[in-house]
Amino acid sequence: MTTDSYTALAFYVIAGLMVVGALGIVLLPRVVHAALAMVFVFFLISGIYVLLGADFIAATQIIIYVGAITVLFLFAIMLTNRSYAPDSNPANSQWMAATGVAVLTFGSLAALVSQANIPQSSDVSAGLGDVTLALGQLLMGPYIIPFEIAGVLLLAAMIGAIVIAKES
Repeated sequence: MTTDSYTALAFYVIAGLMVVGALGIVLLPRVVHAALAMVFVFFLISGIYVLLGADFIAATQIIIYVGAITVLFLFAIMLTNRSYAPDSNPANSQWMAATGVAVLTFGSLAALVSQANIPQSSDVSAGLGDVTLALGQLLMGPYIIPFEIAGVLLLAAMIGAIVIAKES
């Protein structure tokens, strides 16, 4: 087997596991278990980024989504009284319509992908150089002020969410 076939096999395995995890998010009866299935899907998304050669984005995916966002979701779930109830993630009465929309969306995307001109080469990132170094130089150079403002804004939003949650 060549390197490209190993990469394709890894992609299909990761994509299949992502579908299983996404179904777990929707179908698991307890919302805590659904959130843990979401952690699994977020982690697998970082695997796709690794296959694409975007190591920095993969690490960011793990730190932000697998770490921070999931902890935020789990804290929000734990603050509710019904988080461990067996019916905390009830079935939706509109599952037939949702299934129809999902099938139509999948069919449309499959038709678009089959007609797209997707490069078959494995060196998609050829000529990009060290993306992580360039991104770091941009964030700590000319874009440091917007970067810091975004950080302060996120901190203020987090403090506001804690104050709101503590009052109720």
